[in-house]
Amino acid sequence: MPRRRDAAPASDGGSYAGRVAEIKKTAGEPREYRVEELAQAASITTRTLRFYRERKLLQPPRKEGRIAWYGEEHLARLRVIAELLDRGHTLGGIAELIGAGESGRDVAELIGLQAAITAPWSDETPVRLSWAELTEAFGEQLTEANTAESIDQGYITVHEDGITHISRRLMDATVSLVSEGVPLSAVLAASRKAQEYADAVAEVFTTLIRDQLLGALTHVETLTPGEAARLTEQIRRLRPLARTVADAQFALAMDRRVHAEYEALPHHREEH
Repeated sequence: MPRRRDAAPASDGGSYAGRVAEIKKTAGEPREYRVEELAQAASITTRTLRFYRERKLLQPPRKEGRIAWYGEEHLARLRVIAELLDRGHTLGGIAELIGAGESGRDVAELIGLQAAITAPWSDETPVRLSWAELTEAFGEQLTEANTAESIDQGYITVHEDGITHISRRLMDATVSLVSEGVPLSAVLAASRKAQEYADAVAEVFTTLIRDQLLGALTHVETLTPGEAARLTEQIRRLRPLARTVADAQFALAMDRRVHAEYEALPHHREEH
């Protein structure tokens, strides 16, 4: 039986050290658990707990004869693991973050840095359409070839009763272009090229930021909490700047291309 049954509540903070400190602060005396009791307190199975031990995510217990006793630090560790899993971290990444916490770096700061780097750039809303709605929008152009091209570009997922498109805005634009008389196959061909160019632009920006500003990420294992916090804020400032530059560059490029196309029109050449 645990020496105290009242489990400390999980903290809102991010660091492993903070978890342990809070549990110790709220506990009147040290607590120890057998493996089954610790698993129950952490709301996991004993099999999962042993798996964490095998992956070295959980520190060794105190041995008393053949009995293994787990303490407050073990419960705090399990709560940190649960929170990180809920945030989408892998077990390998969790092991790295916990190792960082044990070596003096703050897990919360490193989580914030990782979240800033990997946070989605797009805010697109998926849209689901039935086959009847797709037929109404595209008619005979809703062919197997066009559907396969859309799947290959990564924009749609096919269901038995229809499809899900990853972007309502792109789907609406496609429907509008087709209604204006642009063949769906031509829209998809342009979409593939635009996707390739967008990937190239994204590569330019990520390379620039990586090489010129984020050199510290090459030795993340030595980052202090202060450095991690500084990089996190820097990344957050750079994200809107990148989108602004990309939007401005696209608008200027359209100006250049439209004027060049207009200059090439026969009636314009005749006027001059």
